[in-house]
Amino acid sequence: MARDQRGQEEYGRPIRRILIGFLVLLMLAVFTVWRVDSPRMERFRSAVVDQVVPNFDWAFVPVTKVLHMFENFQSYTRIYEQNQELRREVQQLKAWREAALQLEQENARLLDLNKVRLNAQLTYVTGVVMTDNGSPFRRSVLLNVGARDGIQDGWATMDGLGLVGRISGVGKKTSRVILLTDTNSRIPITIQPSGQKALLVGDNTLAPPIDIVESIEDVRAGDRVVTSGDGKVFPADILVGQITRGPDRRFRVRLAADYGRLEFLRVLRTPPEDPIESTGNLIAIDEPAISTVEVQEEGSDG
Repeated sequence: MARDQRGQEEYGRPIRRILIGFLVLLMLAVFTVWRVDSPRMERFRSAVVDQVVPNFDWAFVPVTKVLHMFENFQSYTRIYEQNQELRREVQQLKAWREAALQLEQENARLLDLNKVRLNAQLTYVTGVVMTDNGSPFRRSVLLNVGARDGIQDGWATMDGLGLVGRISGVGKKTSRVILLTDTNSRIPITIQPSGQKALLVGDNTLAPPIDIVESIEDVRAGDRVVTSGDGKVFPADILVGQITRGPDRRFRVRLAADYGRLEFLRVLRTPPEDPIESTGNLIAIDEPAISTVEVQEEGSDG
């Protein structure tokens, strides 16, 4: 076995040298033929190319396939980059869409506030709801208007639909609003069209009950409820809601204000009452009686 391997090595080396030399001579000949500039050699080169190149199409197939694969890979890379860019643009569009929807909703709230018709004598200040007390019933909220805006305790607040509550606590830049649903809320109301007087009592629900009705037989479900203005707690004729029957068969008020989306509130400036500075003539003063005798004496003197 060792002799066979040595014999193969002894015969293999000269053969490799001969092949290498032949390839070198062939390459030099091809180089010389392709470098010679003459019309005959040009025709010869053209003839060789016409005869050889078409027969070697099969040899260029792998190279062509590899080039196509490389081009497809580059195209895939560009498509992937474009896809990532489109994803980023879609995210930006979604953010802009959400911002546009929020602006549209805020615009709708402001338009609703502007549609509310008030007494010409009433003026108002519009504030933005900042936060609430965290209760699921939203018994109170904070506004971004306060004493610097002239806000005072007890003033009524409403959204674009109806009465929401009253100011209870004023700071320099903020104020707190106690909602009608709060258990501390008691407001006088009028039930229309019967004109019955009652109190709206907050009980931490969105349909607070009514109390102290003069004639309960005249109250019907669907009747309109407005503020009565009694006690000067609120201005009169502000919409509160509609009468409805609760599960306990008690008359309640379905509030007109949208407590689920309190974003802007209108604070109504209640005009101050004229103070009474003097007692006035509360008791009439009797004039001195003139007797008939004095009248007769005056007549005789005349």
